[in-house]
Amino acid sequence: MVLHLPMAEVLPAEEGEAEGCIQCQEGKKMVLFVTGKCHWGCDYCPLSENRRESPDMFANERRCKDWSEVIEEARAMNATGTGITGGDPLLDAEKSIEAVSQLKQHLGEHHHIHLYTSIPFDTTLAKRFADAGLDEIRFHLLDGRSTKYLQVMNACHEHGIVVGVELPCEPDKEESLFRLIDELEETPISFLNLNELEITVGNQDNMDVRGFNLSSSMSAAAEGSAELAIRLKEAGKSKSYHVKFCTAQYKDAGQLRNRFKRRAEMTLRPYESLTEDDTIIFGAIPASLEDAHDDVEEIKQMCGLTDGWIRYDASEQRIEIPVALAEELAEIFTVPVQVIEVHPTHERLEVSVIHLN
Repeated sequence: MVLHLPMAEVLPAEEGEAEGCIQCQEGKKMVLFVTGKCHWGCDYCPLSENRRESPDMFANERRCKDWSEVIEEARAMNATGTGITGGDPLLDAEKSIEAVSQLKQHLGEHHHIHLYTSIPFDTTLAKRFADAGLDEIRFHLLDGRSTKYLQVMNACHEHGIVVGVELPCEPDKEESLFRLIDELEETPISFLNLNELEITVGNQDNMDVRGFNLSSSMSAAAEGSAELAIRLKEAGKSKSYHVKFCTAQYKDAGQLRNRFKRRAEMTLRPYESLTEDDTIIFGAIPASLEDAHDDVEEIKQMCGLTDGWIRYDASEQRIEIPVALAEELAEIFTVPVQVIEVHPTHERLEVSVIHLN
């Protein structure tokens, strides 16, 4: 029996939906993690331990040491935009402004950039972000009120940056969230995004303390979050801004899967194939560095392969070939012949190895 990961269809954009969301759900946005620094310690934070308080940058799943690697990752998936996140990007404002500038410089003015922050930062930074090319900013209101953020929201809006609010929909914050729906009418925001609250390895202890349970055995969503978000979205229909609800399932089965698929299609080598789960498979024959050249030449001559259809991976010490060819060679070779499955990320994390002989 073969099990396949769930895949959500790309949902049509809602009227008034933020451009950042539209591109994200189509898998077209790179995720740029600029810093793990964050002072707030939100108990629902899903950030993994290896990124929490880390000074490192990650472009999608790739750890990057400089801007050239960030740009390389964006091009590897043909990203039409980038979402800048953390930690909190405003705890390293200079790096975040530089990120916007670098992305626009190398990928073009059309490359759409949005940024998340929880900080009601100095309004002078609004012009600097706008001058660098920031298209959209999303405020996470720490106290659930807009009061402390109104000044910087107005400054960003005045400088041409689209302003929005993005929050997890906490089941025990019903009263304050409904109050916020009305309060946001007095701000310049264009959208309010409500994310289904997730229970993860990074926040499970805190969620247990608050009494939250999983909504089902097949989901990371907290029970009651979706129901509240749906009622809030209904209440928001009469508002001047757009209210969106993003489910936990769609983030994984839609946005993430679409991004993986896009990167895979852009980087697929001639001898590789894309599976129904949007992983990459290829045939492989283990070979030492000393024997690699002769073995590759022998297989090329035997099977009539051109260079693009066979490759030696020195780091893994294996010859890589099409799966169909590997299945044929497994019948006649006494050396191991395998099918390798990897994630379509920069690190190409190995998912499985099937031994054919």
